[in-house]
Amino acid sequence: MSSGVSAVGHVFPNCGSGPLANNDVCNTALSVGQRAQALVAALETEEKFGLLSSTSPGVERLGLPSYEWWQEALHGVASSPGVAFSDSGDFSYATSFPQPILMGAAFDDDLIEAVAAVVSTEARAFNNFNRSGLDYWTPNINPYKDPRWGRGQETPGEDPFHLSSYVTALIKGLQGGEDPDVLKVIATCKHFVAYDIEDWLGNERYEFDAKIDSQELAEYYMPPFEACVRANVGSIMCSYNALNGVPTCSNSYILQDILRDHWNWTRDYQYVVSDCDALQNVYMPHDYRDTREAAAASSLLAGTDLNCGTYYQIHLPTAYEQGIIDNSTLDKAVTRLYAGLIKLGYFDPADSNPYRSLGFSNVSTPYAEDLARKAAEEGIVLIKNDGTLPLQVSEDSNLTVVFIGTWANATTDMQGNYQGIAPYLHSPYYAASQTPGINAVYAGVPGDPVTNGYPLALEAAASADVIVFADGPTVASEAESNDRTLIRWSGESIDIMTQLAGLGKPFILVQMGGQRDDTPFLEDPNVSAILWGGYPGQSGGDAIVNVLTGKVAPAGRLPVTQYPAHYVDDVPMTDMGLRPNAETGNPGRTYMWYETPTVPFGFGLHYTNFSAEIMAPERDTYEITDLTGSCEGVAHLDQCPFQSVPVTVSNTGSTTSDFVTLGFVAGTHGPAPNPIKRLVAYQRLHGIEGGQRQTANLTLTLGSLGRRDEKGNLVLYSGQYSLLVDVPTQAVWNFTLEGDAFVLDEWPQDTGA
Repeated sequence: MSSGVSAVGHVFPNCGSGPLANNDVCNTALSVGQRAQALVAALETEEKFGLLSSTSPGVERLGLPSYEWWQEALHGVASSPGVAFSDSGDFSYATSFPQPILMGAAFDDDLIEAVAAVVSTEARAFNNFNRSGLDYWTPNINPYKDPRWGRGQETPGEDPFHLSSYVTALIKGLQGGEDPDVLKVIATCKHFVAYDIEDWLGNERYEFDAKIDSQELAEYYMPPFEACVRANVGSIMCSYNALNGVPTCSNSYILQDILRDHWNWTRDYQYVVSDCDALQNVYMPHDYRDTREAAAASSLLAGTDLNCGTYYQIHLPTAYEQGIIDNSTLDKAVTRLYAGLIKLGYFDPADSNPYRSLGFSNVSTPYAEDLARKAAEEGIVLIKNDGTLPLQVSEDSNLTVVFIGTWANATTDMQGNYQGIAPYLHSPYYAASQTPGINAVYAGVPGDPVTNGYPLALEAAASADVIVFADGPTVASEAESNDRTLIRWSGESIDIMTQLAGLGKPFILVQMGGQRDDTPFLEDPNVSAILWGGYPGQSGGDAIVNVLTGKVAPAGRLPVTQYPAHYVDDVPMTDMGLRPNAETGNPGRTYMWYETPTVPFGFGLHYTNFSAEIMAPERDTYEITDLTGSCEGVAHLDQCPFQSVPVTVSNTGSTTSDFVTLGFVAGTHGPAPNPIKRLVAYQRLHGIEGGQRQTANLTLTLGSLGRRDEKGNLVLYSGQYSLLVDVPTQAVWNFTLEGDAFVLDEWPQDTGA
């Protein structure tokens, strides 16, 4: 998103005196919907148009304040039109957590809820001092299926079940519970739907038309948004792209037929917002409507309530004059928006809202700082280790560790994009320099042999005990509006790293940012260890050094597939298909369909050894009619219970460590081809001591077993099933379903109406 529109204030309405005092919008005894309708009934038609723009002028005649709807908080309160950091002192910073891609690697939903609760607390504190609004356009919940996507760092990973579970916890933390009386903030799930391209070889997001069949739309692209709906998210953002020829913000099939009718996302306060300037894109370059006013009207009629930008404000008056829209259409959108503010307690007395007492003392607390470091520690993934790690460091030692590379002494790169101002940014080198027993040396960025970077790096490494090379993509090469074209390490990077690794010293690659193909280093016996640290936030360096020295044992799992370098030549980003396709040459996408990764989804080593054993249920054959017959009273058939499967995890080594228990379903059932496997459950176990065991419970539902057919229907099929635990697989439970297929969810078909 980008906008030149400046922020406006966030003053609370005066319901004690003034024009609004006698309007029922201030009557807390009425329902949210009734209060919103009372406000809308008092509006003149011409006043409504401006209220549908993200920088709302309010209505001075009624004492309705101006309001900025656009705030960001992807991994902490972030710089955005509605957020005003002060130049110094109070509110000059906010806690900066790791990017979602690293927090997703933790596979710890309790952690995610805790992080989100801190973010929303700090957001409320900013709002109470007129430094932000209450509507936050986060999270990005598009599945990260292509390693070139510039915004993959904003997402928790590639798997739709993982994203669904993650976002359920996140929304609970952001909004203040599953169904609170007063919302803490309003979260916004984006970008609806099938958005994962920025500007790849001239294919811009603003004009891209995602061609996706019903089967893959329903099974892969839609589930995270359905999870948002079930979590009662307050807002959903439609995206820049078109879906099968129709821009998403003007697409009544997804905004009405699926979102509101099929999923029943119909609470008074739930609204759809456009991505910024996406409504202009409906007119050009999508060329979906012949006139500007028709483009604006088609979006409003399709169900887009709020325009990030000014297109509604400029063009809806003409559409109204032409009779394309009427007052009932305007009223529906305005009612939804202000019902959202009512649900936030915006029109309520301050003493009736527990969040109105929060202040700067609730920002960047010791708890929040510890949580930011813990979130990074839990996500870090150990990809390779020959026994060099953890480094043996004590207060009496004097281990010289040289830090080299673009990330070794990073600052704002630690945050990634959609960042705010952090209270501090600790790089790996800085954290090591503060660690007793380590003599940390920073040797810069080698660059290429034309510079003096190579000699400096080699000289520093020659006198060191350990070499840490911290490198990888940054927001300079992957970000919004910027997709990557390569996923390999550059020749000069491989050259200097293998030369350094050949010095006979322990050589540790700390791979940062997005994934690159690590084959040259996985196959090099001189490379002792590889850690992946993503975008680790304000305490990222502390977390990395804690893992390197064994203060924390790594237990993160890759939330994406690491592909071989040639993958970028095998399939264009514009191919939205997931299944292998012999005609197009698509080799398949994600761990579900791609056979030969460099490092697989879900992989992660430990500083100890674990074994996992499934405590299998007594039965291994089930009748479909018996399973579905016990679902009476379950709101969603896909959530009808199947089995809770205990998995005993034993630490057979000596180092205390967490362990992420991953459960996948594989087998031959449903329409061909069958996926390799599908993630259906996970649980992170904490602090398993050497020689001890803990039990994870993998909860499977009928939806865990269901497959989408060609029409997108979720169907429970007869056939062979296997529950696979861990990556690589450590334990298997085989079972069979018998009987006639049963439809768990009938997917709405796009009639083109």
